Amino acid sequence: MPQMFIAQAPTVKSRIGAILRATSGNFLEQFDFFLFGFYASAIGKAFFPSESETASLLNTFGVFWLGALMRPVGAIVLGAYIDKIGRRKGLIVTLSIMAIGTVIIAFCPSYATIGIAAPIIVLAGRLLQGFSAGVEVGGVSVYLSEIATPGKRGFYTSFQSSSQQVAIFVAAIVGYVLNESMSVETVAAWGWRIPFFLGCLIIPLIFFLRRTLEETPEFLAMKKHPTAREVFASALTNWRVIILGMMIAILTTTTFYFVTVYTPTFGRNVLKLSTQDALLVTLLVDVSNFIWNPIGGAVSDRVGRKPVLLTIAGLALVTTYPALHWLVSAPTFGKMLAVAMMFSFYFGIYSGTMLGALVEIVPSHVRTTCFSLAFALAAALFGTFTPLASTWLIDQTDDKASPGLWLMFAALLGIIAALTVYPGTAKPSKVAKPFRPEGPGKALGVQATPR
Repeated sequence: MPQMFIAQAPTVKSRIGAILRATSGNFLEQFDFFLFGFYASAIGKAFFPSESETASLLNTFGVFWLGALMRPVGAIVLGAYIDKIGRRKGLIVTLSIMAIGTVIIAFCPSYATIGIAAPIIVLAGRLLQGFSAGVEVGGVSVYLSEIATPGKRGFYTSFQSSSQQVAIFVAAIVGYVLNESMSVETVAAWGWRIPFFLGCLIIPLIFFLRRTLEETPEFLAMKKHPTAREVFASALTNWRVIILGMMIAILTTTTFYFVTVYTPTFGRNVLKLSTQDALLVTLLVDVSNFIWNPIGGAVSDRVGRKPVLLTIAGLALVTTYPALHWLVSAPTFGKMLAVAMMFSFYFGIYSGTMLGALVEIVPSHVRTTCFSLAFALAAALFGTFTPLASTWLIDQTDDKASPGLWLMFAALLGIIAALTVYPGTAKPSKVAKPFRPEGPGKALGVQATPR
């Protein structure tokens, strides 16, 4: 395929500054996502009242999951937009949509105040957030990969995931202070809204950071950018690489939502540990996630993506259920922390590797669309379904360790996909199909410069 770069491509002035500006939107996304999971019980009582606590939680996590089903839609629509008009402008648009959803949820009156309109409004806010989140991870990961120095693509893209941990850390700190300063009844009644209000207050700062973002050299150097129709056609042609990318990403999304969104609820409602213990575990896990992500990316840059993906997925397959069974047999703070740290190690190393792998296997001319769609499908169908699946499995089997089966299934899919993408070699197979531009005589370079 023809090269798409001019002789002298522009460079990013400050890569550290570019990383901070690009990942700032991730903060808002994950800050709100974590709060929705952590205060699931309070949100359920406010918007989905029920005589059964399990039913209320299922309704809350159901809305959480329905919002995520908008991710693939956002990946296709906003991904095509970003591949056509640029990374910088596209990331500003996604932030705008996400901010609207956050404000809606923060200020929505309760069911007791406006009745059935309350859950409908909350669902609308979640749908907007999901639509935006569908391309946020992909857009930021692609941006970081395109400003990466040679041989360090895995390390650079890993900061997309690491940046999310900062948001979760801040949200957990806010939650801890809130629970220490207010009674349980007050937090459940209205105190849970305070962290959401704080999220609204940081929106202007994040907008400022995104507006000062530079466009990537790779995008500026392209001689021609695909039209929306060409993006959709190419994504359809490359359905196989999107499915394989989704399968590789599933272990990242399921583990992430288990240890961040579901663990606080699991610790309080299932293991009957204190709110403070559940929050402390989340804080420590978040710090661990932040550290392991860039390590995973750097290791995969050195030894290759395949061995890291297979090693972590294999460990998750054989250790997840036994570890959870050991925890629930006699739950303590120490045992919960140990198991959560194990999952954090799996998530961090695997995620730091997966992001670089996904960028490399999708076709470069529709990189944002295909990456975002693969990850969005993994998050929507599996990752954000994890809290709901875990609650349902425990309710149906009466086995508190049964969520481990869900994570083991994710690990198995990751192994299958990795072996397909990397058949007998550390380099990915040619799974992506070349682009066919519209009309005769049109040439659209699609091959990225090797790193």
